Amino acid sequence: MDDHRLAMAGAESCRDKGAMVVNLLRERYRVDLAGLQAACEANYARLMRLLPDMRNEQRSRRVAVTQGDQMLGVLAVEVLLDCPYTTTLQVRQEHSLPWLPVPVLEVQVYHDARMAEVIGAEHARRFRGIYPYPNADMHQPDEKAQLNLFLGEWLSHCLACGHEFEAVR
Repeated sequence: MDDHRLAMAGAESCRDKGAMVVNLLRERYRVDLAGLQAACEANYARLMRLLPDMRNEQRSRRVAVTQGDQMLGVLAVEVLLDCPYTTTLQVRQEHSLPWLPVPVLEVQVYHDARMAEVIGAEHARRFRGIYPYPNADMHQPDEKAQLNLFLGEWLSHCLACGHEFEAVR
């Protein structure tokens, strides 16, 4: 009997007795490379819509995100480093609620592969594809995938609900 059926058999027998079962047999996380690549390709396309001339003239952009008349924040995208085949960006939220931590991501854009991946968040840099859990830094096993999906959702929201931000003088 394989582990899954064994765990289920144990759960059934305990369920009959009215006891609560904790499943200690957790399936090991496996990196979904195709999913990660798809997320990075989609992030590249979103970033190119927000900052199409990042390699030439446009070094930064600020997009205001609003809901009705209420301004929710400003997405700031800034070029930190420009190389022949890659660009490093900082993506951050400005004007967030004072009690809410401000997200700051460092993103590596690979122009030849048409991909963009998160390489830094807060105080962590260069994420591994998989982490043992628990670990000293309390990273999730799929931390890298989660950060890239978060970037995609954040950029999609800004493209859907954002508009050019102009400072009042």
